[in-house]
Amino acid sequence: MKKIIDTTSFIPCGLLRRFAAIFYDSLLLFAVLFAATMILLLFTNGEAIKSENFIYFIYLTIWSFLFFGWAWTHGGQTLGMRAWKIILKDANNESLTWAKAGKRFLLAMISWGFVGLGYIWVIFDPDKLAFHDRYSGTRLYHLKGTKSAEK
Repeated sequence: MKKIIDTTSFIPCGLLRRFAAIFYDSLLLFAVLFAATMILLLFTNGEAIKSENFIYFIYLTIWSFLFFGWAWTHGGQTLGMRAWKIILKDANNESLTWAKAGKRFLLAMISWGFVGLGYIWVIFDPDKLAFHDRYSGTRLYHLKGTKSAEK
């Protein structure tokens, strides 16, 4: 059954709510990356993987993208976003495609890479968009007072 959400009650998501959801998601992502590393250790005979190993970095980045990309393309919410009543939509209030999720993921990495300045952008942006939202064509909304119905 498809969930119908009343989009008239969407309000832009603020910075503190975003950070709260990020904190929740980071705990779950840590568990996913831990499991992904355990899988990889099966192929290294249990030998530790050096942190400067570039292939390992790419491997964990792919798992991170799969974690976020799947949630964003299947309902627009990670577990942290659900807890904090946040939903992700594209500029047309539609669900994200994998391509759009990939673009958002890469731009979000850049946002973090510059000491989180891409997220601080929300404070100054008139539409409360982070850097990666603005340039990937996505929007985060706080679902304040929304009612969803099963259809």
